[in-house]
Amino acid sequence: EEAAAAAASAGFRLTAVRREPAVRLQHGASGLEPLAWSEDHRVSVSTARSIAVLEQLSDVHSGGQDMVIHRTAVPAPGTACMLKVGPKKEVAECKEKFASSVDPTVSQTFMLDRVFNPEGKSLTPMRGFKYSSWSPLGCDANGRCLLAALTMDNRLTIHANLNRLQWVQLVDLTELYGERLLEAGYRLCKADTPCGELGDFPEFQRRHSMQAPVRMEWSGICTTQQVKHNNECRDVGSVLLAVLFENGNIAVWQFQLPFLGKESITSCNTIESGISSPSVLSWWEYEHNNRKMSGLIVGSAYGPVKIIPVNLKAVKGYFTLRQPVVLWQEMDQLPVHSIKCIPLYHPYQKCSCSLVVAARGPYVFWCLLLISKAGLNVHNSHVTGLHSLPIVSMTADKQNGTVYTCSSDGKVRQLIPIFTDVALKFEHQLIKLSEVFGCVRTHGIAVSPCGAYLAVITTEGMANGLHPVNKNYQVQFVTLKTFEEAAAQLLESSVQNLFRQVDLTDLVRWKILKDKHIPQFLQEALDKKIESCGSTYFWRFKLFLLRILYQSMQKAPSEVTWKPSHEDAKILISDSPRMGSTEDDQEEGTSKQTSKQSLGDTGKGVDIDDTAEDSLHQSSDTGGREPMVEKLLEIQAQIEAVEMHLTREHMKRVLGEVYLHTWITENTSIPTRGVCDFLMSDDGYDDRTARVLIGHILKKMNKQTFPEHCSLCKEILPFTDRKQAVCSNGHIWLRCFLTYQSCQSLVYRRCLLHDSIARHPTPEDPEWIKRLLQGPCTFCDSPVF
Repeated sequence: EEAAAAAASAGFRLTAVRREPAVRLQHGASGLEPLAWSEDHRVSVSTARSIAVLEQLSDVHSGGQDMVIHRTAVPAPGTACMLKVGPKKEVAECKEKFASSVDPTVSQTFMLDRVFNPEGKSLTPMRGFKYSSWSPLGCDANGRCLLAALTMDNRLTIHANLNRLQWVQLVDLTELYGERLLEAGYRLCKADTPCGELGDFPEFQRRHSMQAPVRMEWSGICTTQQVKHNNECRDVGSVLLAVLFENGNIAVWQFQLPFLGKESITSCNTIESGISSPSVLSWWEYEHNNRKMSGLIVGSAYGPVKIIPVNLKAVKGYFTLRQPVVLWQEMDQLPVHSIKCIPLYHPYQKCSCSLVVAARGPYVFWCLLLISKAGLNVHNSHVTGLHSLPIVSMTADKQNGTVYTCSSDGKVRQLIPIFTDVALKFEHQLIKLSEVFGCVRTHGIAVSPCGAYLAVITTEGMANGLHPVNKNYQVQFVTLKTFEEAAAQLLESSVQNLFRQVDLTDLVRWKILKDKHIPQFLQEALDKKIESCGSTYFWRFKLFLLRILYQSMQKAPSEVTWKPSHEDAKILISDSPRMGSTEDDQEEGTSKQTSKQSLGDTGKGVDIDDTAEDSLHQSSDTGGREPMVEKLLEIQAQIEAVEMHLTREHMKRVLGEVYLHTWITENTSIPTRGVCDFLMSDDGYDDRTARVLIGHILKKMNKQTFPEHCSLCKEILPFTDRKQAVCSNGHIWLRCFLTYQSCQSLVYRRCLLHDSIARHPTPEDPEWIKRLLQGPCTFCDSPVF
């Protein structure tokens, strides 16, 4: 039996490998769960002055083996948040009255409660963030995730990163909720008894506790029906944000997508949970026989956990519980620190189920929820013996149900659920971060969306029995999957989107850059997928591999390209005739400068043709490395062939939209005739679908061409290149890769990896063109900014 158990655990053996770089934080981590990883691969770190946001990129233009991270920040507000509990003058008088009260139970409680005194006065100011939560993918104007941020002084705001360099606050929910309570007289419904006077200290406390947030969590995207003016119904995407308050109430905000600000708020409903001293919140979303059910899981600092029904009115296909479901009712004084709900498939019952895990002290409480003919089945238990210290952070991989917990001593546990006939059990193993990073203390963990990486906030541990003098907070990364596992997951992916699997593609990128070749098994498996399926996803995956292989062949610059060197200064001085330098010295200095410039250009996101030419010149100068030159030319030809295939496939899609949404001889503003001619210009391209489609479109156009004209000289812009349009007078305009229109303006959008550019939608564009402009990059699946 011991040998069988050892063999079973060996099957789940995990080898954690450090992934550079480690990102140093400017300020210390704050909050209970300071780390969160979004679906669009951004890591938020709550600190004492801001939320640091680290965006992971799988850069195809960089030859460095380190993880590519784009760093931004959401700054903390400069002023303290004062909750609205009444008129300002009356509130000031009440505060002065309570502070000078002769009753110490009133004066001391008032002075020490930071909800009443967020500015601090004699106490330290409440700076920093308490919690942050990411929305699902597709909620902001660019189709990415929104960030809900809760400050230490109870200000709840929603932010969006619309231009990649700056975060914009869209709405302050604390202020809006305070205005709603003020209008309602601080009553949840009209049937409630009238509230007391603000001068009464219990009433003063009640008004603060009913609007002081503890946690907030986003639901999945759901569909609501909106009635038009002509009584037609249309489906509109919406998302819910549940906010848990100190008194146990839950406010459920409903937002219409894309969320643009205050005008996108549809409704706000308040639910009484009945939980005393609430500590944590999570959504329970369950799907059974195409019927979706939802609820809110609330945990208490005293120990109980239960599911609260949520009545989602006007939400299509959603149902709710009839009454609350108690998952754990013992008041055992073990506070619930974190709750995760994971949807799984039960292999024995042949149906979907929900696994709820909660961190309670050093233990993990789990509950399996399963709907059968008999009703809702609940199985629960605790996993003990994981940590000797309380769990400080917990995260879960929702794709396979793996749970990760960590304590402050640098020990991480991986828990893998294994189903049994009755319920389930957990296989768990220890990940010692001291073997990866050295002696460290951990403050939070988060797993990437596809389970490839684990992000950890660390500080220095004890050295020779002594604590460190200074704490340096860092975000470090360890791998949870091997290259082979990541490649297999990409090949069998149901998502078929490279951008949504950046953590997996980064592992593949790392492997190719190290080995300088694509493994044979991956090449063969990808070719089989392309032959059998033909999906453009596999063509984009092949383009990604070829680009990384091309970068691995590049000669690395000998010096940092952005750093000024002394040799450049010497060259400038030698150009002066007063220094008495010879012509040979000047020529030598000029050649050095030119070679450095060519090396620096290869590291930037320039076109492949330019980098290929530079690398060919370098390799020929260094002594006839002809095999390398031929290899680079071969890879470059393959890249151009794959790009051309993807371009043609997208052109067919654009032409299909033109055919479906136009009448006879209608000018669609899309260069339809030019796209048709470009597709048929290559004699080697024989696609029956394209020929039939082009024939139908030309018949509709009835010999009309509708050419584009240059906005500067009014000359015709011929369609001879998919990337740019050049008129007869030499004016050059870049082409939109989504509609192939020329971008004749100074402002346009660009792909996240700088692959392509796209124009902005205009008010006169029809809906089908606006839909085309919302699409991702045709080469790398990245969103467009």
